[in-house]
Amino acid sequence: MTGIRARHVLVPFGTRPEVVKLAPVVRALRAAGHTVTVVDTGQHADPAMGSGVQASLGLHPTHRFELPAGQPARTGAVHADAAAAVARFAPDLVLALGDTATVPAYALAARAAGVPFAHVEAGLRSFNGRSVEEVNRRVAAAVAQLHFAPTTRAAQFLAAEGVPAERVFVVGNPVVDTLVERGTTPRPVADRAGVLVTAHRPTNVDDPTRLARLVDVVRGLADEVGPVTFPVHPRTAARLASTGLDRRLDHPGVRCTGPLDYDDLLAVLAGSVLAVTDSGGIQEEAAYLGVPVVVLRSSTPRWEGVEAGTTTLAGLATDQAAGDVLAAARAHAAAEGQARAAALPCPYGDGTAGAQVAAVLADPRTDQLLALTEPDFTGGRLPW
Repeated sequence: MTGIRARHVLVPFGTRPEVVKLAPVVRALRAAGHTVTVVDTGQHADPAMGSGVQASLGLHPTHRFELPAGQPARTGAVHADAAAAVARFAPDLVLALGDTATVPAYALAARAAGVPFAHVEAGLRSFNGRSVEEVNRRVAAAVAQLHFAPTTRAAQFLAAEGVPAERVFVVGNPVVDTLVERGTTPRPVADRAGVLVTAHRPTNVDDPTRLARLVDVVRGLADEVGPVTFPVHPRTAARLASTGLDRRLDHPGVRCTGPLDYDDLLAVLAGSVLAVTDSGGIQEEAAYLGVPVVVLRSSTPRWEGVEAGTTTLAGLATDQAAGDVLAAARAHAAAEGQARAAALPCPYGDGTAGAQVAAVLADPRTDQLLALTEPDFTGGRLPW
């Protein structure tokens, strides 16, 4: 390779997990000589979920948008703001991560403006047709010129959908970059106790019946596995209060908090025997820390832990499913389950994802992959 390309990259983010994962990517891009414009799309207004974690992780937006209250106004505003951001900052490339509403908005805005789009955390698939996140991931895949996949399995999913191999780069997940940068390390099994619980997905907390099952699971975990720390997401807190179910969490083995600072959350996770969650990011962080996970969903885009036996899918759709959560929790908390999770190498990368993304973008050969050229089928040629 001769020379490098220094590109202007627009990086949007809208949620706390995007901040956690994009902060090391942005640092790596800048260290490699790229110009980076960072846009906060405004999905989180709560400082604990938004500006607070941005400051703690050193991701400082160039521009912040504010979204109106209520759907569908917020969705429409994200798309309008995306078009405005691409027009205003005129980047060489838009790079987005994950599967929130920010991703399809900026992917489509980039395509409309004739700007290449790159997707980080590409190729995750839950195969859940009801999942909005799954739709967002597939939109990103349809638009992207570059797909930065976290694992070989994710790359295989992209290949099965017809994405050319030369456009896919397996780089790991940048959440591992953040954990390495912050000096986070696994704790010995003997030093762990209790359970971390998180829940925020609408399918779990907006349905009063499922929310009641969640509360029963939290109480059951405290009775059968150990003390529970439950950092309650603002959405979940509102649903608990409106249904009166928050009173049932008044239990001597349950500690409810508001959203924790990221480092505090990692400390609780590292010191727990188990995480019970509907979060995607915690599945990855737990794998790095050697902590088993029960996922409060019937599907996940992160299959590596399921395959290894350190992650169990057990949703809240029925009373039996909620019982399965507790059964899986007991198994993972037992000595064999603890040893299995502690011994498994993290399948989500080695902490160099940001540097690898930056290197691909700096490679002059990437110019060809970023070119948006129209095919020529004139003269009767066919595409097959």
